[in-house]
Amino acid sequence: MYLGLDLGTSGVKAMLIDGDQKIIGSANGSLDVSRPHSGWSEQEPSHWIRATEEAVSGLKAKHPKELAAVKGIGLSGQMHGATLLDAEDKVLRPCILWNDTRSFVEAAALDSDPRFRRLTGNIVFPGFTAPKLAWVAKHEPEIFAKVAKVLLPKDYLRLWLTGEHISEMSDSAGTSWLDTGKRKWSSELLAVTGLDEKQMPHLIEGTEQGGKLRGELASKWGISGSVVVAGGAGDNAASACGMGTVSDGAAFVSLGTSGVLFAANAAYLPKPESAVHAFCHALPNTWHQMGVILSATDALNWHSSVTGKSAADLTTELGETLKAPSGVTFLPYLSGERTPHNDAVIRGAFIGLEHESSRVVLTQAVLEGVSFAIRDNLEALRSAGTDISRVTAIGGGSRSRYWLASIATVLGVPVDLPADGDFGAAFGAARLGLIAATGADPVGVCTPPKTAGTIEPVAALSGAYEDSYKGYRALYPAIKSLQH
Repeated sequence: MYLGLDLGTSGVKAMLIDGDQKIIGSANGSLDVSRPHSGWSEQEPSHWIRATEEAVSGLKAKHPKELAAVKGIGLSGQMHGATLLDAEDKVLRPCILWNDTRSFVEAAALDSDPRFRRLTGNIVFPGFTAPKLAWVAKHEPEIFAKVAKVLLPKDYLRLWLTGEHISEMSDSAGTSWLDTGKRKWSSELLAVTGLDEKQMPHLIEGTEQGGKLRGELASKWGISGSVVVAGGAGDNAASACGMGTVSDGAAFVSLGTSGVLFAANAAYLPKPESAVHAFCHALPNTWHQMGVILSATDALNWHSSVTGKSAADLTTELGETLKAPSGVTFLPYLSGERTPHNDAVIRGAFIGLEHESSRVVLTQAVLEGVSFAIRDNLEALRSAGTDISRVTAIGGGSRSRYWLASIATVLGVPVDLPADGDFGAAFGAARLGLIAATGADPVGVCTPPKTAGTIEPVAALSGAYEDSYKGYRALYPAIKSLQH
């Protein structure tokens, strides 16, 4: 048996698979986000451990024998979080999360140093780890002075699981400290933020062994024998392993809290000015590009909280048949935007409201706004040398056929739906655990799921959506001039 642990923003998912990659069971532990100030987003690392314990206990209650047979564990996690530890591995402050934008001034200052884009292949975004450390150095110098190790969220879980300070390439590529082409820490970039390699975890590939499960936890979970913990992956690379998106040109769209358009690459293809991320993949000698929007299902959940209707009820009201754009446009910049604008200050808007703008019209606008933002990502990927002929949809938002029809029509490409099953980050992490424990061929393990169906673009509405997208594109510069 192999265990995948995925540390998300809203919870930890634990998934058990067997040697044939059949899913035996899964369980969850819940998490909350603290937002003490506008633009801030934090979590206590101790809560990750509690949620992991909760998830593993849930698995143990249902599948004690199978859990006892675990030989490999893979880790996946939300990227970019700054988990700061002192010399005794004590947490110095709450972790500053991926969607925290407080360090936009520091990010701009680091990004103005040409070495960052040249070595990392990426813009220094406010959500990345390096500017967060620059912010801590400036605003919490007494904490910065005590920093002995900086860990990404899933690697703090690894420390608890194994006692080791280890990370891997895909997650570390989102720190702004990795030489992404050479797959190693850049001592030059670390020095700019007052750090050195001693404060960083040791780097391995996602498919390699990254420690062994501590005996105390193994006995608590009823596991006997040695358990390997794999390097693992950042959440999007782990999802790609789960989806089999590992060969050149394969792509998926993820509708989770954030939205991601992800393409696997056989070579390193940076184009930072497009705000496309060029990161290492979890498999050796493989990279990927992705565009990221900060609010996908988060935008629908916000609309749900305002209207008092569940997200499922809102999308059910729309039906499954795609409608023509209503004339109401939603900009989903609820906490700023990453690709293609790299703008932490911008905020969302509804444009074109009238007396007849019902709740259904607003729901349609929210889904379309996210679809248009993903189209922005497609255009950015194209400018960076990657074209996409079809995508597979994953994430909670992919349950809405209406939303997928909107995305297919706006992108102009078919959207494949994987056959029943869970092929997300926890499954990808479990696959990495299997590879690390058995030495199996990574490409042979990370195969795509069967396709259950395909949603084609609605040709009759393509022109209307293209016009609506052009209008959407014109709105960002207009509201930027009001908000900056």
